[in-house]
Amino acid sequence: MFWEHFALWVAAFLTLGIYSFLYKDNPWYKLCESIFVGISAGYWFVTLFWDNIYGKFWVGVFPTGDAQPDYWLLVGAALGLLMLLRLIPKIGWVSRWSLAFIVGATAGFYLINYFSSNVMRQVQDTVMPLFGPGFNASAYVIIGNIVVAVGTFTGLVYFFFSKEHKGAFGASAKIGIFFLMVTFGASFGYTVMSRMSLLIGRIDFLLSDWLGLIR
Repeated sequence: MFWEHFALWVAAFLTLGIYSFLYKDNPWYKLCESIFVGISAGYWFVTLFWDNIYGKFWVGVFPTGDAQPDYWLLVGAALGLLMLLRLIPKIGWVSRWSLAFIVGATAGFYLINYFSSNVMRQVQDTVMPLFGPGFNASAYVIIGNIVVAVGTFTGLVYFFFSKEHKGAFGASAKIGIFFLMVTFGASFGYTVMSRMSLLIGRIDFLLSDWLGLIR
């Protein structure tokens, strides 16, 4: 019971310390920020150690039972050790080999996923059917498909700067601006709502769990 109350007061202390930044930057906020960063770094270090160094490398190279060892993991371990050489300034340049491999491999890996999810999927969701044999959709869906197609086309027209925005082309660009502003506003509203959700959660913790004012 004592430790539960102690953890409750510590959580309240840290919560109020973080929100004290709304007044101004102060030592209380810096203390809570440092504790948060330190605990996060420690948590991720432990998680990565057991998930990667032990769970993948050690178990992969020294498997138990009838499993075959995967010695290719030694290459990854060597590249990881080279990254740590950045801590030694005289030979820190060797870490660039590992960094170059990681950047190249990551770019190549994400290229396929990015092209699939952010290009092909976007095109597929934009060019939606409006009518045709076997097509059955409500007027609400059809209007939505038209709005998406028009918004995408006019938004692309706005970013086409090789032609002067005059006449019908300029009108399309202005419509594109309207869709862009709506999109940015929706994104901003979503961000504000997510922050407000966090704030409501912490206020609920302070008023109900800590102070007991809300049951």
